[in-house]
Amino acid sequence: MKIDIDKLITESGPFFLIAGPCVVESEKLCMQIAENLKKLTDKYNLPYFFKASYKKANRLSKDSFSGIGDDKALKVLQKVKSEFGLPIVTDIHETKEIKAVAEVADVLQIPAFLCRQTDLVVEAAATGKWVNIKKGQFLAPEDMAKIAEKADSDRVMLTERGSSFGYRNLVVDFRSLLIMRETDCPIVYDATHSLQLPGGGGTVSTGQPQYVIPMAKAAAAIGFDGLFVETHPDVKNAKSDAGAMIPLTEMERLITEVILISEAAQNA
Repeated sequence: MKIDIDKLITESGPFFLIAGPCVVESEKLCMQIAENLKKLTDKYNLPYFFKASYKKANRLSKDSFSGIGDDKALKVLQKVKSEFGLPIVTDIHETKEIKAVAEVADVLQIPAFLCRQTDLVVEAAATGKWVNIKKGQFLAPEDMAKIAEKADSDRVMLTERGSSFGYRNLVVDFRSLLIMRETDCPIVYDATHSLQLPGGGGTVSTGQPQYVIPMAKAAAAIGFDGLFVETHPDVKNAKSDAGAMIPLTEMERLITEVILISEAAQNA
């Protein structure tokens, strides 16, 4: 069954959800999360994209988990797509990755650290796939208009994921959702990475996941097209971003509360 990605992104309501584990840890984990979230999003009639990085290339420590192997991880994502009929979002880091990843992924995601890499943006967009460009922690929201222009495509979405505030802290200026909307690109709010504490003073990033739901609700009051969340059934033992994601058991509460705020804001 062909998935109409354009319709999911541009005609969704009240928003579309991008969610999953930070990285492909195993087939079993991805299938568990996909099955759970597919049931939830079907229940609430919410368009859903399964997200997991097939590898993590921007690790702070050389000892940090980066993946199970590129080919193996892409096969896991393909299985999620085939068995549940879900569109796939995954990261790309270098232009040489694009061809293989685009054969599986429906949305090519450019990490915040790499958003200014011109060749990466241009070649990702040239595939004809949707490209999700995360706003760099070091950029003003109005700068994202120039990056979207580089893509020269009408299949670009922009994601707010917080701005650096001193060392090892991020803040969200919700004006950025409105400023980036002036590009006419769909706008996504990343509720988990916005609450990272990068580096965390140790070898891995930590975060403040207790604020994910309140911040997502605040962003919904401003307005967004998509909500990005990382989740895991066993957060403490997640192999990447354990300090920032929320438990899978919290996802229904997140979805229901954000839908209420989003619908109220749209009807105001």
